[in-house]
Amino acid sequence: MHNAPLPIRDGVAPSYLWLQKGNWKTLLEFLTQRFPDVSAATWQDRMLRGEVVDDGGTPYSADSPYRWGGRIFYYREIDAETPIPFEEHILFQDQHILVVDKPHFLPVIPTGRFLHETLLVRLKRKHNLPDLSPIHRLDRETAGVMIFSLNIASRGAYQFLFQQRGVTKQYEALAGDLADYQAPFIYRSRMVEGTPFFRMQEQAGTPNSETHIERLELLSQTAHPNAIYRYRLHPVTGRKHQLRVHLSALGIPILNDDFYPVALPCKADDMTRPLKLLARSIQFIDPLSGQERYFESARQLDC
Repeated sequence: MHNAPLPIRDGVAPSYLWLQKGNWKTLLEFLTQRFPDVSAATWQDRMLRGEVVDDGGTPYSADSPYRWGGRIFYYREIDAETPIPFEEHILFQDQHILVVDKPHFLPVIPTGRFLHETLLVRLKRKHNLPDLSPIHRLDRETAGVMIFSLNIASRGAYQFLFQQRGVTKQYEALAGDLADYQAPFIYRSRMVEGTPFFRMQEQAGTPNSETHIERLELLSQTAHPNAIYRYRLHPVTGRKHQLRVHLSALGIPILNDDFYPVALPCKADDMTRPLKLLARSIQFIDPLSGQERYFESARQLDC
């Protein structure tokens, strides 16, 4: 957050929380109820270090009274974070944007059990980029081209470009044989939030998602009992998990997809079976210079 009362620390910006209306006597009492997995002793230690503060940067103590309506700032901490043994590669950088080739398994932003092992925090820490912010989404399981904003003043122009679908994205995926494939193949459906909470699902109704599908080549069948093809995918819309849902609905779930068609048990720290989905390229007209931009991943999908 820009102008936060706590500085970026080791690439991690402070988190903040609005204090809701309630009858807690102390801030510590509220925090231990709001975050049951973080002990009171841990919060007390953070307060002693001056790392739980208000909007003006004034530190809280363990006996600070609870006053709803304001904000607190603090650093999120994870005791034992799993290292992600894959590296990102910078494809392009100017004063406005940073384009990165993201590996599989690396989350873009801090979430869940990942903090330092995220693309955003890695880049901030390695390259001293305090104002870095992602312009669009890319799943942890997906590799490929990812664009970040470097400049707060120009960020809105690039965000607007994505919001108005002024960006052409091409993906690659490995999946089974789409028996009724006939070019051009266009799939549309209505996608909504599903269950469990991290999945999407299709339902009847007006389509709100569209993907263009091109079958490229038949790959070696030696490692798999069924034929595996390489597909080029062009999502016209940008729904969460859209490509994964659409190929699964067509009966050809993406190779190694643990969410679709069925959510499999969590693989935890197993990184031996990456999802065979790659954000191959992004193309657009730069909203500031008018120059045509094209960025392509150097990564390859194989069986």
